[in-house]
Amino acid sequence: MTSAVPVPAGPDYAGRSLSGVFTSAAAALGSADFTNSLTLPRTRRVAVVMVDGLGQALLKRYAGHAPFLRSVLDRDASTLRATYPTTTAASLSSLGTGLGPGRHGLVGYDVLDPQRNVIINQLGGWDLATTPEDWQPHPTVFERLAHESGGASVSAHAAGISTVTVSLPTFEHSALTRASLRGSRFLGATTLHARFQRAKEELQQATGPVLLYLYLNELDKAGHQEGVGSDKWLYALEEIDGAARRLSTSVPKDTLVMLTGDHGMVNVPESGRIDFSGNPDLLDGVAHTAGEPRMVQLHFAPDASEPVREKTTSAWRSAFGQHAWILSREQAVAAGWFGEVEPRVSPRIGDLLVAAHEPLALYDGRRAPASAFEMVGHHGSPTRAEREVPLLVLHRPS
Repeated sequence: MTSAVPVPAGPDYAGRSLSGVFTSAAAALGSADFTNSLTLPRTRRVAVVMVDGLGQALLKRYAGHAPFLRSVLDRDASTLRATYPTTTAASLSSLGTGLGPGRHGLVGYDVLDPQRNVIINQLGGWDLATTPEDWQPHPTVFERLAHESGGASVSAHAAGISTVTVSLPTFEHSALTRASLRGSRFLGATTLHARFQRAKEELQQATGPVLLYLYLNELDKAGHQEGVGSDKWLYALEEIDGAARRLSTSVPKDTLVMLTGDHGMVNVPESGRIDFSGNPDLLDGVAHTAGEPRMVQLHFAPDASEPVREKTTSAWRSAFGQHAWILSREQAVAAGWFGEVEPRVSPRIGDLLVAAHEPLALYDGRRAPASAFEMVGHHGSPTRAEREVPLLVLHRPS
């Protein structure tokens, strides 16, 4: 059966989406090489606080635990679209490059490398045979602000803009950083409050234009482990709220401080976490399973006949069609899910996509560890709860 829920259109990657945050910030700092699609005010300092896993719906639902962020929601907030799929690797890559997934190429959590015929985990599962700078060859916003790009030098305004990343030390040389967030001066700090402190010091000490990126993973981690709304998740939200308030009151007057998220999150009950690998009809002709539990990407074997592909597609629609959008690669691309898709990226996208719109997480038990089935919070699908993220202006320059 086919879902009666309309297929959502893809984000406007050139407009109000995560891909416009760094580019708009660069324009607000004076760079003539970027477009200010978010119409940010001119300033000399910009801080972008990225709260991994903070969806717009979640912030509104649990605003009582975040009084400062709630006050900003009421006076200076808007909504952005995350990438499709709504997953960290894709969204942070769009943030870092200003491009949609169809161009930067990090099109999911697990992604097929069609050249080597292997699945690569885009967060912590890169292997030595894959060079991140080749996998994602486009210059990042940080690189464009600091160096020459494509043989053309950056503008005179941009040349004076420094860039700083404040994040967990383990991410300084990670593959994802090298692929999509390379080019800035990196400052590592282990705890949430230490990261906020380093960010505050950098903003206070900056003598020229600066773009600072502050990454927080605590909320997302708590959501995966114990679920949205759990005690651990609420504690993380409360800590972020207090730290964000203190940062907003301690930055210089000519500072723009924004807070956003890379995706939302939904809780999936144990009954909705399903291992599909035991159903051979769902895997007939399938060479690789990729993506994530809420947006499975299936790659058919090159020699899989059209009747076999159609039969397998029908099996998926029969099993999950009432609970998920089931699209071919061509249909997903036509709907704008990945934005403009470059030829090198197209085969990385699954031939068949299964994106849940109900509380459902689908696993290939041949690949997923047992611990994966214990995850409560999930994301990856383009439901409203997962795709809409807030853009909060914590401090406006004056």
